Amino acid sequence: MSVLTQPFANARGDELALADDVGTLTWRQLDSRVNQAIHAFRSAGIDAGDTISIVSGNRNEWFEVAMACFNMGVTVVPINWHLVAPEIAYILDDSDSKAVVVGHRFVETVEQALEDERSSRIELALVAGAPSGARFQSWEEFVDSGSVEEPADQSFGGPMFYTSGTTGNPKGVRSSLSSMEAGTTPEVWHLIGAGFASMMRVPGVTVLCGPVYHSAQWAFSFLPMMAGSATVMQHKYDSAAVLELIDTYQATNIHLVPTQMKRLIDLPEEAKASFDGSSLELVLHGAAPCPPAVKHSLIDWWGPKISEYYGSTEGSVITLIDSEQWLAKGGSVGPALPNMEIMVLSDEGAVLGPNESGTLYFRNSMGTDFEYHKAPEKTAEAHTEPGVFTTGDVGYLDEDGFLWLSDRKIDMIISGGVNIYPAEIEGALGGHDLVVDVTVIGVPNEDFGEEVKAIVVPREGVAPDEALRSTLVSFCRENLAGYKCPRSFDFVEELPRTGTGKVQKRKLREAYWEGHDRTI
Repeated sequence: MSVLTQPFANARGDELALADDVGTLTWRQLDSRVNQAIHAFRSAGIDAGDTISIVSGNRNEWFEVAMACFNMGVTVVPINWHLVAPEIAYILDDSDSKAVVVGHRFVETVEQALEDERSSRIELALVAGAPSGARFQSWEEFVDSGSVEEPADQSFGGPMFYTSGTTGNPKGVRSSLSSMEAGTTPEVWHLIGAGFASMMRVPGVTVLCGPVYHSAQWAFSFLPMMAGSATVMQHKYDSAAVLELIDTYQATNIHLVPTQMKRLIDLPEEAKASFDGSSLELVLHGAAPCPPAVKHSLIDWWGPKISEYYGSTEGSVITLIDSEQWLAKGGSVGPALPNMEIMVLSDEGAVLGPNESGTLYFRNSMGTDFEYHKAPEKTAEAHTEPGVFTTGDVGYLDEDGFLWLSDRKIDMIISGGVNIYPAEIEGALGGHDLVVDVTVIGVPNEDFGEEVKAIVVPREGVAPDEALRSTLVSFCRENLAGYKCPRSFDFVEELPRTGTGKVQKRKLREAYWEGHDRTI
């Protein structure tokens, strides 16, 4: 039996392990399929030290792939399925992936990515939810080819998430969960899951209603499973269906982003009235600032079950604040977790005191750290010394040790809980022959918190009209994932720049955020 699923298959084999939009798996069924997947991967030449990518929505097969790889020393790269073919090809190349597993909805895009010469390392392409074809082998057929016997020589594997960077191309984050010392066994995942059990009711049932390619959505679904929780999921977020999912499966935990919280609040009263929700014990949210009115409304409806965290792909969860604490200190993201140390430093590197704002640095007392894949210079920029890193955020600690964020990563836009870095969009638009200069900023959006706006200086003689806007919209859709495409364009004669040539984005943003009680 696979190390990760064996304890639960032995103790609770007939109980639910996974449920998606199509079907369910018990722990015993999941255990058998993970064994088969391990044998099948090894027969196909994939083994410890290799890397595979997954381009898939929320489905049971995603977890089957991950658990097989995490039992056999393989690194898994979850790829954002909103990306277009060139973006996917870049990650396949940069991550050194030897195989790719694709959900049936994204076959066409990945097929285009595999035609890119940067994808030449891909030796195996599998599709979940569709039959075998010219380029892809069916995941079902692939798993069926493997033995159900317990695999030998199981070793620790983990994820490498890609996070967009201010320099344009995304970078892989190799955390302590990505790779361990040679000889480390997969049982370490059970220890990590037990650590999460202190935050969540485990074993229980976790609802996954955001994309599992996101590090937070993965962490708050996969890690509870490592302590015995089941995960029930939906591919496309639907507020009314989430309420049904909670009641049907008697879910105990759910992770939300502020956009989802607002959509829940905006449901018709009859939908809210039919929701029981008594099984729900913990609602975690993060990824973006939540409007206080939305959070108050959800606490009024669901009770004091709402806890907010602050963290990052690089640093995992750093702070946590429960409902009672937040009601007393609204605006704070809470005190540091017991294993985290927060330092506030001035631009000169001096340690600042309570209520003094500066750049935030963090240290994990357990010694965990991260590096950017193939980017030692970027890794160095994020650290003052090994183990002490920054997310680039600015804030302060109050006299009670609660963290308050006063700014965040330079230029970053958070739309619907998704991090968007303008540099990549600016790089694409800046290459268009009708554009002389361009900058990208986040402006208010009632549903998503922020939306992407491009401010463009057109080439001389080019009219700043609807025809130009349509041309640039089409260009962005061809070259960028949909969520990165600007929702609006403004045309100006010149961008405000400093003496060193840097665009003064703060000055540009002020006009759009005037009258709002927040600036991010």
